[in-house]
Amino acid sequence: MDYRNKLILAPMVRVGTLPFRMLAAQYGADITYGEEIVDHKLLKCERLINETLGTIDFVERGTDNVVFRTCEEEKRRVVFQIGTSNASRALSAAMIVCKDVAAVDVNMGCPKSFSVSGGMGAALLTKPELIHDILTTLKRNLDIPVTCKIRLLKSSNDTVELARRIEKTGVAALAVHGRRVADRPRDPAKWGEIAEIVQALSVPVIANGDVFDYEDFERIRAVTGAVSVMVARGAAWNASIFSPKGKLPWESVKKEYIRKSILWDNDIKSAKHTLKEMIMHYSSLELAEGKAVTKSNTLADLAELYGEQEYFSDVISSRLVRITVR
Repeated sequence: MDYRNKLILAPMVRVGTLPFRMLAAQYGADITYGEEIVDHKLLKCERLINETLGTIDFVERGTDNVVFRTCEEEKRRVVFQIGTSNASRALSAAMIVCKDVAAVDVNMGCPKSFSVSGGMGAALLTKPELIHDILTTLKRNLDIPVTCKIRLLKSSNDTVELARRIEKTGVAALAVHGRRVADRPRDPAKWGEIAEIVQALSVPVIANGDVFDYEDFERIRAVTGAVSVMVARGAAWNASIFSPKGKLPWESVKKEYIRKSILWDNDIKSAKHTLKEMIMHYSSLELAEGKAVTKSNTLADLAELYGEQEYFSDVISSRLVRITVR
């Protein structure tokens, strides 16, 4: 995996499932991160080949709960992001998926309470020894690249020092979200502080924060000197942000996302969450469309809402044929 000169889909909970990753790649994303999966969760899974969908599913034992779904088509660009606070547990989890993904990334930037309270995400930023242990353990035992994603520390000097320590573990790249843990999304990303990290390291640095249009990819590169750029909210709102031709109308992107959700049998909660992200940005959940999405219980409901009943029926029929042939 080459991390230089890449446009990258950031890891996003409930958004970054297979259909959205495939959508982002269709529009031009070079690397697509999956949503963070906690190591404890993955350790409860077994790897299953889903011949009906043509996917590789990691399913929680004793249930039908698909924790992570991928396919051969995305194998060379999908990054599995793991939430962890323990090196040996991280390795055990990574070993389960490492043959089916392009790289493994450790989440060290999530400020949400569910992550921090478990000693994961941003909680790791104040534990450089544990960071070193986790990354070196993964690097030493995996045959695929290992990376991590961090946030800014309280001072720029502290962030640079941590970044240097991370570089020494042998990571293939370092993604930096240009906000501190206490910052809110409305607070401007500190591109200048990312630039200081870039200047201090030789490993590829991926800049993340306040990328909302295709032109922003070049703007953040110019300011930070980062070799690659990662986008989260800008992609969640309109995945065609990755297209050099410019963003498509969100209605078109939304319908394409619904089709991919149907094709890859996306979890309904994930599909609804992602649609709501788009609707909240461009419209309102209090209007008719938003209320209808909220009330939807199945992918069939969404297909009917957006006039994709025929596509839904064709996909279901195709699956039944494959099942019958087997």
